[in-house]
Amino acid sequence: MNKAARGSLLGIEHLEAKEILSLLTQARRMNPLKPRPLLRNKRVLLLFYEPSTRTRASFEIAAKSMGAMTTLVLSSGSSIEKGESLLDTAYTLRAVGADVMVIRHPNAGAPLLMATHLDVPVINAGDGMHEHPTQALLDAYTILRHKKTLTCLQMAIVGDIYHSRVARSAIHLLSKFGARITLCGPPEFLPDMATSLAPGLHITRTVEEAVRGADAVMVLRVQKERLAGTKLRLQDYISRYQLTTARLKLAKRDAILMHPGPIIRGLELTWEVADCPQSVIVEEVHNGVPVRMAILAKALGKAN
Repeated sequence: MNKAARGSLLGIEHLEAKEILSLLTQARRMNPLKPRPLLRNKRVLLLFYEPSTRTRASFEIAAKSMGAMTTLVLSSGSSIEKGESLLDTAYTLRAVGADVMVIRHPNAGAPLLMATHLDVPVINAGDGMHEHPTQALLDAYTILRHKKTLTCLQMAIVGDIYHSRVARSAIHLLSKFGARITLCGPPEFLPDMATSLAPGLHITRTVEEAVRGADAVMVLRVQKERLAGTKLRLQDYISRYQLTTARLKLAKRDAILMHPGPIIRGLELTWEVADCPQSVIVEEVHNGVPVRMAILAKALGKAN
């Protein structure tokens, strides 16, 4: 099996801190309102096996802002529905002229499989319960818009951490800078191996302990069908783990509130918290465009 094509972004775990900072620096130079045709005549293929709004839209806007042509392929309405394998789909799309492929897939490792069989860069837009590297990068970019550094940052992550590729990528990224990360959620939503994932990682069962003194609080999506498989009733989860105004006040006064979306108001957090002055949830979505512009530019050798 060949190595992944140069420029591929498959995860955060194996990136070095300097590579992350380089991407974030490049993102600061990107302005979708003042586009530069860095990717003129390049074809960006968006291959989405799972539904997506934020990631898909921001990749498309990012690509078009730099002059690239985009093609969206969904699993529904394509040969994928007829049973075509991932690699055969990849070979077909490469044959029609794709210069870079952005893939979201329900199976962990799907982007890696593609990247080791293709001669064009592959960007992981989320694979199963593995990673979501571009979300981690845009979250880091957002944090640095409000905090001077990621070093020694105190981060609380609350919700369904076990099933969250967002949490996994965030942990990998922040731990590379010495951040202190506290995870909080029901036992069924906390991975047993969490303490071995990274130094500076802690687990608590109470939201109050998790957010106390935090510089940033990230709330994760909780799917009601998964909650139904735990010992907690919906109202129990709300009582114990919902982020409320009172709980957020335990964080530092200048703490920021984050959420990768989509939000379920009234379950994961209250309406008031979602729209409070400390919330940067909408800003995260906005920041996804320049960050993904930087990722695409680097993938195609156009970063400067």
